[in-house]
Amino acid sequence: MSLLAIDIGSSSCKAIVFAADGRVLAQHSFGCPAEFPAATHAELNPDGLWDTLCTACRSNTRDLAEPVRALCLSSHGETFVPVDRRGRPVMNAILNQDTRAVHETGALEQRVGRRRLFDITGLTPHPMYPLPKILWLRQHRPAIFEATATYVTLIGYLLQKMGFPPYVDHSLASRYLAFDVRSRAWSREILDAAGLNESCLPTPLPAGTLVGRLGSEAASMLGLAAGTAVVLGGHDQPCSALASGAVGSGRVSHSIGTYECLLAASDTPSLNDSGFEAALNTYCHVVPDKYVTLAYFPSGMMVKWFHDLLGASAAEQFAQLEATAPEGPTGLIVTPHLVGSGNPDFNPHARGAILGLSPGTHRAQLHKGILEGQACELALVTQALACAAGPITDLYVTGGGARSKLGMRLRAALTGCRLHRLEHEEAACLGTAMLAGIAVGEFANTAQAIAACVREREVIEPNAAMAALYTSQTLRYRHIRKEVN
Repeated sequence: MSLLAIDIGSSSCKAIVFAADGRVLAQHSFGCPAEFPAATHAELNPDGLWDTLCTACRSNTRDLAEPVRALCLSSHGETFVPVDRRGRPVMNAILNQDTRAVHETGALEQRVGRRRLFDITGLTPHPMYPLPKILWLRQHRPAIFEATATYVTLIGYLLQKMGFPPYVDHSLASRYLAFDVRSRAWSREILDAAGLNESCLPTPLPAGTLVGRLGSEAASMLGLAAGTAVVLGGHDQPCSALASGAVGSGRVSHSIGTYECLLAASDTPSLNDSGFEAALNTYCHVVPDKYVTLAYFPSGMMVKWFHDLLGASAAEQFAQLEATAPEGPTGLIVTPHLVGSGNPDFNPHARGAILGLSPGTHRAQLHKGILEGQACELALVTQALACAAGPITDLYVTGGGARSKLGMRLRAALTGCRLHRLEHEEAACLGTAMLAGIAVGEFANTAQAIAACVREREVIEPNAAMAALYTSQTLRYRHIRKEVN
């Protein structure tokens, strides 16, 4: 028997079939392009997502030797779909990168209080979250607001297409800015302040809940057998943490993708002064009765932006740029904040900067400068997370960015941490498959799933000599970062 995991990313989506030992049996990547109807608006056609998802699943299962026992979905956070009482979308999904609700975010912060919002939800106010955008719809799109019965996640919408209620797990519910992470329920206090009723939000359940079995129609569309189990997945970052073995205190997962995320697992949420001051996210894990504290910043999109400018194929140019990068520090200061900064300042208005260019700057030098900027930013974020969650000495790394040996060496040196590169880069999918396997009894518990599926590929030790070479550049980075943010 096999396990089908589907991860709905912010830039690409993946469907991967895993064996019970973590081996990949089939995989398919697909995209669903974003739409930008206005300067601060970012949307997604949810029906287009369903159609491409069905195509990807059928492609994966067409020649599969082992039948799929269970299907589970994970997703990036914050994106939501307004649906009517019959589950039909009344408009496109509003993506997490959409920042239309700046005014509503500020108004909510004034009504509830910044610290009070953090103490309840584990989040600090930001226009990425669904709650301010729902308030924006009420003010600016009243017809859509009146027609909406429920504001569901992408997973919830896809569950509806499969014939199930649009449940939300506790980790994705935590991304609404309206969920009480201690009681694991929608916050009456926040919803009252917003003038909203809990009935407009989906029913929260623990991740890993078996929501039902596919009927014949949905099964046929997905290329699966009728009766296949469907399991509720969660937010991609906690799913990645599960696939990194980060389920208890002391272990930190590190995913390097479009965003670069550090996640520390714990038994209680880190709702302390350090977490608040660094605008960290502390919320429900996909593992029962556990929490995560998340720090992140935009990362891979800076590399993609640069490679797109060069125009050659990504694999072609990446190998060449890595091979011809200069030996020592470039002297360039590159901040990766193309869509705002992450922790500790969490400024949605921040933008990327490149300082130190000269007529002699070549593309391999600029490539390394971007990697240096990412490593400098990671060092800041690691420090912020450590203040709230405890000392950090080891990071368990997944994601496409881990393929850069140069980038990994720089990250290890400038953070002073050992980097454990794990075998599976697609950790969100693996963690999602592990949830499915636990739900249907393929694994007895979380510990058994980790023992079966999580394996290390290599360990990169921090290089003190390299770090010393970057002392001046790191100080300049921190100074200039403050100026441009």
